[in-house]
Amino acid sequence: MANPFQILSQPVVVDPVCSMKVEPGRAAASYKHNCTNYHFCSLGCFARFRADPDRYLHPESWHAAPVEATEYVCPMHPEVTSTHPAACPKCGMALEPVNPGLADESNPELDDMNRRFRMSLWFTVPLFLIAMSEMVPGMAMTAWIGWVELALAIPVVTWCGAPIFERAWASVLNRSPNMFTLIGLGIAASFLFSVIALLIPSLVTAVHSLYFEAAAVITTLVLLGQVLELRARGQTASAIKALVGLAPKNARLVVGTQEGEVPLELIRPGDILRIRPGEAVPVDGIVREGESAVDESMLTGEPIPVSKIPGAELTGGTVNGTGSLLMEARRVGSETLLAQIVKLVSEAQRSRAPVQRVADQVAAWFVPAVVLAAIATFVVWGFLDHWMLGFVNAVAVLIIACPCALGLATPMSIMVGIGRGAQAGVLIKDAATLETLHDVNVLVIDKTGTLTEGRPRVTQLEASLDALRLAASIEQASEHPLAAAVVAAATERGLTLAQPQDVRAVAGQGLLGTVEGHAITIGNETLIGTTASTAAQEARATGATISFIGIDGAPAGWFAIADPVKASAKGALENLKKQGIEVVLLSGDHATSAEAVARQLGLSKVIAGATPQHKAEVIRELQGKGKKVAMAGDGINDAPALAAADAGIAMGTGTGAAIESAGVTLLNGDLRGIERAIRLSRETMKNIRQNLFFAFVYNFAGVPLAAGVLYPVFGWLLSPMIAAAAMMFSSVSVIANSLRLRKLDL
Repeated sequence: MANPFQILSQPVVVDPVCSMKVEPGRAAASYKHNCTNYHFCSLGCFARFRADPDRYLHPESWHAAPVEATEYVCPMHPEVTSTHPAACPKCGMALEPVNPGLADESNPELDDMNRRFRMSLWFTVPLFLIAMSEMVPGMAMTAWIGWVELALAIPVVTWCGAPIFERAWASVLNRSPNMFTLIGLGIAASFLFSVIALLIPSLVTAVHSLYFEAAAVITTLVLLGQVLELRARGQTASAIKALVGLAPKNARLVVGTQEGEVPLELIRPGDILRIRPGEAVPVDGIVREGESAVDESMLTGEPIPVSKIPGAELTGGTVNGTGSLLMEARRVGSETLLAQIVKLVSEAQRSRAPVQRVADQVAAWFVPAVVLAAIATFVVWGFLDHWMLGFVNAVAVLIIACPCALGLATPMSIMVGIGRGAQAGVLIKDAATLETLHDVNVLVIDKTGTLTEGRPRVTQLEASLDALRLAASIEQASEHPLAAAVVAAATERGLTLAQPQDVRAVAGQGLLGTVEGHAITIGNETLIGTTASTAAQEARATGATISFIGIDGAPAGWFAIADPVKASAKGALENLKKQGIEVVLLSGDHATSAEAVARQLGLSKVIAGATPQHKAEVIRELQGKGKKVAMAGDGINDAPALAAADAGIAMGTGTGAAIESAGVTLLNGDLRGIERAIRLSRETMKNIRQNLFFAFVYNFAGVPLAAGVLYPVFGWLLSPMIAAAAMMFSSVSVIANSLRLRKLDL
């Protein structure tokens, strides 16, 4: 392996951070003084030598970081993917990036459609004016006008409308008729009929039978619709783009006595980073030095800053308050919580909800039915000796039918809804879970770590501080969670603990030992030789564990240890019950503790002492009674029940096994997140039903109207150009309605 000191003795090295030259002596000295992984330029920048030694010899290659290939996917057909921008061969829609970047990135499909739309306007407007001029009194139409119209229509139909025909032809090759199949047929019929009429005028009765302006206007309106749709669809990824934008591009790395900015991708686990006031935390890690309050609302939805002291966890994307922090990086790159959230949300947005089956079944028959309707329209009008009206109405039928709106109705709402949930700290794993939540009528909920904080602590002290200090000194030798609570209580009060001696446990009763020459006993009444006071009995009735203290054989007081109920629990459960949701407390704890928590929260149904298998059985029993059951939990023992429930809800503060088994994860473990998730589900399903209504109304009302069913009564006919405008707005209205979910108040 090459010697880095020899490599750095070369004449010039270029710092990849600032592109400044690094003098050999300076770089070599930095290697000796700080770390063999870094070099510094005269500005104090530094870059990492992480690659193989050959890269040391070629500094110019330091800029060449590997770029991950972007994958594109169809929002209507998630199984259709591509490594480059393209159109879906099934529905003709432009594919979207799987992991959209920041908002400033350009959309090549939108740019192309914009360019074609603007070009089509230059030819369509004069063509339309010429075609309409025959309605002006005294304006004589001459034969050469038709050739002018043809000249103006050719660039619109052939170049501007090329994507329409390409997608229509692809739908034929893939045997997947779609919106572009119908539009392509309509435009081609109008244009080719007009060309034949122009070349062989004897086939038609008059020059006004040319429909070049219809072909051009339809093409232009379809292009306008594509521009509006692509812009609106781009907004559905706003939640992911907002999440991606939370992470800073650079981090301030500290090496020895020097520090400086480096690209985020250079950070590795174990690095020490400085987070200055107001800066975003770049990666996940823990606080090493300093104290501050960190705003975690971007990930959890809660606006109250969280206090951070040495040892506290930091999450990438959160924002530091007024204090300066030194943190140690633990998880970087794709391992950070923010990166995992972005991946989870992206995957969930591409999943398909069961309600989508309705639209899929209709769409499968839709295009063939529309083509048959167009043929029938032409034939019926022909039998009435109105072949020209039959042709125009058949084209209108082809154009107004829009299966795209029907296909977009569900996936657009799902994409926006799941993204909105992520912004509020509610991660939904797939569309099926989002749909299921709106039908939930029973919530089964675990106690420890779900209703309670999951961190036992001393809640009541009836002893002197010195007695607590001696007790905590003994408890240092125990690994029991309750012992940790006693030690934490003493530490919080600033007490200095002593070294215990001769510590031994008495099974089921407590601890014995010696501290500073005193015989210390901690445990139940039997071990201490005392009786519980009225206050102690009252504390025990609330579910707390009572520990008595004995010093040199004499009782010295007692303290209560409890796992406090979360502050948000009572209000959240009351709101759920008001919505008609039955709440069942299902716990593995003893009945006394579980019932005490149930009394605090006003819960009437309690199942205690449940094993993991029993919890899953309870879920299945409720389902057997026709209930839609959601299960909320945080521990490994809750995983079977979470998997068995119709909708599993895991606390983000819980174990990985619980999170993996659940369809919903509440990032900060706040029970109000359950209410948010259910509200989000109900509003999203409501939005989907609205979208399906819009799509069905446009299609099932528009097709008969375009066919001319109202002509015999009212004399109304629908121009193909008006049909094209209606088709365009059908898709845009569905997307616009879906985007309302971005503003949903959770």
